[in-house]
Amino acid sequence: MKRALLSLLCLSAALAAPSAQAEEQQKRRLPDYDGRGGAPQTPGQKALWVPRILLSPLYFVSEFVIRRPLGAAITAAEKAELPAALYDFFAFGPDHSAGVVPFAFLEFGFKPSVGLYAFWDDAGFKGHQLRLRGSTWGPSWLSGAATERFVFSERADITLNAIATRRPDYAFFGIGPDSHQNDLMRYRADWVDARADVRAGFWSSSMVEAGAGYRGYSFHDTDFDEVNRGRDSYQPSVVEEAAAGRIPYPPGFKDGYRAPFGRGRLILDSRDPKGSATGFRAELTGEQGVDLKNSPTSGWVRYSGSVGAFLDLGDSGRVLGLSLTTIMSDQLGQRPVPLTELVTLGGTDLMPGFRPGRLYDRSAVVATLRYSWPIWIWLNGSLQGAVGNVFGEHLSGFRAERNRLSAALGIESNSSRDSVFQAVIGFGSETFESGGKIDSLRIALGARRGF
Repeated sequence: MKRALLSLLCLSAALAAPSAQAEEQQKRRLPDYDGRGGAPQTPGQKALWVPRILLSPLYFVSEFVIRRPLGAAITAAEKAELPAALYDFFAFGPDHSAGVVPFAFLEFGFKPSVGLYAFWDDAGFKGHQLRLRGSTWGPSWLSGAATERFVFSERADITLNAIATRRPDYAFFGIGPDSHQNDLMRYRADWVDARADVRAGFWSSSMVEAGAGYRGYSFHDTDFDEVNRGRDSYQPSVVEEAAAGRIPYPPGFKDGYRAPFGRGRLILDSRDPKGSATGFRAELTGEQGVDLKNSPTSGWVRYSGSVGAFLDLGDSGRVLGLSLTTIMSDQLGQRPVPLTELVTLGGTDLMPGFRPGRLYDRSAVVATLRYSWPIWIWLNGSLQGAVGNVFGEHLSGFRAERNRLSAALGIESNSSRDSVFQAVIGFGSETFESGGKIDSLRIALGARRGF
């Protein structure tokens, strides 16, 4: 946690200028007296030119819109010895094992938020971690989370987590692979999620995880865009569109749900966490929930599978990865799967070029090509492109031309499981059979909740 806090305070200091060692090497470079050129490039170095050329427009945005301005700001702060002073101010206790940190998160198209994040490592005894997080943007936007973790080793822990959130700005575009950006509607939701998870690692980076918990949702009308009512840019609410008969209510929207659930996850990962990032990864997840609020009692089961291969170019931490993921959500009983238990794409997970809530349906398939590289010791950069979409039950209606494109460029901290600093810019397209034109832009910046 100490490194996570320090990374948030001075994460861009190393980005703004080359290291002293690199500058010294530049000064000592000898002329090419014999005309034979430099040392021959390795296959990994040559392969780097492929993502560099294809993704150069996104790199330009990352370099000149995000990295350099952020680096310049942090460099000026470091010259004033501000990061060290802030670190000492926000962290306290023996070895700075506890602290309270302010944070903010901004995502284009949604309300921003500000809040406080508190942590305490080795609380009372070694391996006991406490995390508290609260954020708001006025009385209609409130969120609080608490995490307690018992760490037995680097490979084993038990985590108790609870979160309660009220937001007036959730987005809904319809259900199915052919939804359009101009179908945007808004709704308010109040929800809680409480769970306990047990995690155990084994061979290389492999792990198994099991958990159980409770999740409840209630959905409501919202006046999120009331100031634009009557204008062409007005974003109506789900309730007013359904009341006017222009759309049916999304499944589970009118009644909400209260559901205990059980979940499990198995990851087989051949990559050594302290060695080369070359290897393969396979993941299987499953979750079953039962709605106890509505009669007749119904439920759902969600499950997914993912396989991926990764190549660490020159064992330098510059990793090229290709993965394929399939997700399903099946109805159990007479009632349909509630909206927020359907498969969804966009936001911080798969196809991040789309905004959260952009795509909903009963299944999805996504192929992702991702290139990541270390920017600093606690910070990574990434460029990724993905092709996929949501579809009906068990991928019904799937056709190659009904897929969409998502592309995103970003930087993200890698030092904490509980709080992540992120800056991302991305875009998403219409389906290829509709022309594949870019119609979705996503920009997000700030500290968000981890996983």
